[in-house]
Order: sequence, then structure tokens, then C-alpha cells
Amino acid sequence: GAWTKSGPPRAGRSTRDHPSMGKGKEKEVKVAVIGLGNMGSPMAHNLIKAGHQLTVYNRTRNKAEAFRGTGARVAATPAEAVQGIDVLITMLADDHAVEDVLFAPHNALQAIPTGAVHVSMSTISVALSRKLAKAHEEKQQGYLAAPVMGRPDAASAAKLFVIAAGPAELIERCRPLFTALGQRTFVAGDVAPAANTFKLAANFLITAVIEGLAEASALVRSTDLDPTAFLDFLTNSLFSAPIYRTYGSMIAADRYEPVGFKLPLGLKDNRLLLAAAEETAVPMPLASLVRDRFLSAMAQGMTDADWSAVARISFQSAGLEKGQTDLPRLKRGQGKGTD
Repeated sequence: GAWTKSGPPRAGRSTRDHPSMGKGKEKEVKVAVIGLGNMGSPMAHNLIKAGHQLTVYNRTRNKAEAFRGTGARVAATPAEAVQGIDVLITMLADDHAVEDVLFAPHNALQAIPTGAVHVSMSTISVALSRKLAKAHEEKQQGYLAAPVMGRPDAASAAKLFVIAAGPAELIERCRPLFTALGQRTFVAGDVAPAANTFKLAANFLITAVIEGLAEASALVRSTDLDPTAFLDFLTNSLFSAPIYRTYGSMIAADRYEPVGFKLPLGLKDNRLLLAAAEETAVPMPLASLVRDRFLSAMAQGMTDADWSAVARISFQSAGLEKGQTDLPRLKRGQGKGTD
């Protein structure tokens, strides 16, 4: 087959050449999923539903043990998880977690079979993605960056958007997996870190939307107008995109549960974005403002809140203690107290 002991498949071979990943053979793919959090767990379940042979590993063992009844194999270490696989998928919180899995003792890098592919679906730095690409190339392993857009409910429904980058032939070989996880796959380029840049830039735009909605909602609330009516106007006119509907509804109600993406992770992504921008000398003043909003929210104890709860910083700055329309707003000059 195209996945030989001599290295990753060569360009020009069709997907059908690979006995495990060819057209009509999708159920034979041997996949390891490392990272079974709010996103990784539903993604792993969807791969099982699609008929793929799964091995799972999670640092917190009980999350992996929950998969025993599904037919998945539960591994004790990252190195054990990747034995004999075709594809490794990592879905981890940050750069440190990914590096720990790949490069620390009992790591996966040394144990991934020659010619197998690591698909990094975590939101990581552009610099780490480059490091991974080089490390896998040296080991004659394939590497793709394929971060996703979507919250845990989208992961459960297999409605994620996948942003893939790397060698075209590897993307095609992994496409059956992407199809099992999402509603559409976008190719960012043939160099893996391109997908990480796309993802960080997209997450920045989400935070910009959240900040814009928060400021606009603060203005509406401060004049005793109905934020729900305002949202209805927005989402049924020029701002009908899902991102405005999802986060606009949370901000209009000033309710941010269930938590889909914790605020510290949003701050982490913002930090990665600014690092990438600094490396290429690109000023991003709005991203810097968003960073300060996140830091203010963290300082006020919102470490376990959804990242959209940063809207409360805008409400507080406008003298609005709470966002709900059924609660009295603070009158100017009242400070923090209420009658």
C-alpha cells in the first residue's frame, strides 16, 4: 500500500492504494485519540459510530475508562495508545499538553509507526506546529494540523468545521475521519502551520464579535431598551451568522451556561495569536484590547466561566451590575450599591 515502511505516502498515489484508508475501506482505519475532554470525548464517540477502530488515552484515567463499553481499547500511556495505528488524533488543551504527550517520557513520538499520521486537532501555537512537522518528518511519520471550529454541542452532533493543512495526499487519506467529525473540511494550505494560523485568526474574530456584542448590548441596556429585541433585529437583518445568534443570545440573557469554552482557554488562544502577530510584525490593537478584557474577567474570578462571560466587563464598565432586563440597572452615580 501507499503507507509503507519507507515513510509517508508519496504524492500521486490515490486514497485507494492504502489498505486501511482507501475508499470503501473507511471502517478499517486504526485511530488513537489522545485527549478526551469536552471536545475530544464526543469526537472519539463519533469516530466509533463511523466504524473506525479506536484506542483512547487520557491523562485523567476515568475519562478513558468510560470508553471500555464502546469497543475502544484503553491505553495506559501515549506510547501504548499509538502502537500499530494508522492515525493519531490529539485534542488537548494547550501547547504544554501536546508537548507532554509527544516528547515527554513514555511519549508517542517514538512509538508512532513509520508512515502513520499525527493529526493535531488542538488549538496550538504556530511555532509548536512547525516543531511537530519537523519532528514527524525526521521520524518518517506524516503530520497534519487540523484544528476545528465549533463548541461541544457541535462536536457531539458531528457538525464541526475542520481546518486542515499539510501534504494534500495526507489530507485526502484522513478525509474519512474528518467527515465523521464535521460538516465540512477547509484546506488552508500544504504547510501544516497554515491551519493553526487560520484557527487563531478565526478565534480572534469570535472574541471581536463577543466584545462588539457586549459593548452594543451595554448601550442598549443603559437606555432601558430590551437587549432581546435588539438581538432579534440584528440576527434577522444584517447579522444572521450563527456566531451572532449563539453568543448574542448568551449576552442578551446574561447567562453563559453551559460552559462550552472556558475563559482561560480563550486567553490562551489570544496569547498564541499575539505571539504569531509579533513574529510577523503585524499590529493587532483589537486583540490587545480583548486580552485586557480577558485579564479583567480573570481578576474578577471568572476562571471557570464561558469565554463569552467577558461581556460582563463591558456591563460593569457601563455601570450595569447585571445584564438581565428584569433587574434594575444602576443609576449614574450610585456606584456599586443598589437600593
